[in-house]
Amino acid sequence: MKNEKQLVAKARLGDVNAFAGLYEMVYAELYHYALYLLKDREDAKDAVSDTVIAAFEGIHNLRDEELFKSWIFKILYNKCRKKMREYVEKEEMTRQKINEAGYRQGMEQSEAAVIRNLFYSLQETERTVIGLHLFAGYTSREIGRIMGMNENTVRSRERRALKKLAEMMNS
Repeated sequence: MKNEKQLVAKARLGDVNAFAGLYEMVYAELYHYALYLLKDREDAKDAVSDTVIAAFEGIHNLRDEELFKSWIFKILYNKCRKKMREYVEKEEMTRQKINEAGYRQGMEQSEAAVIRNLFYSLQETERTVIGLHLFAGYTSREIGRIMGMNENTVRSRERRALKKLAEMMNS
């Protein structure tokens, strides 16, 4: 942690090698989180690349070295949200085309696909909170920092989302 703080301090002063060291420390987590959200390897790589560029350009604005990881994840979260909005637009267009053509899918879904579909039927904020906690291992406080929410709000949203998922699975 001390090494991370030192790298952040140097990177804020324009040290490219220090920023590269920070990038190496967080790349795997950034990529896995983006992949989890976007479900596409290339889009995840693009989101991480865009995040790193934005972070490099804005690191001088980071006020607290200890918050680097939360700060860069917040940037990634916003990049992924933008990409997910694009997905929704494409999905709506595709559904419309399918409906216009009169096609219907009658394929059976595996249990994992059903759960995945239920998960993606949650609101974006609910999916993000659950994903950051369960899949990325962040605490409510860290998620709050990333998403700009109070940690109690994070816990409340997570509880409601999990309850909603359980109800959907049982119906």
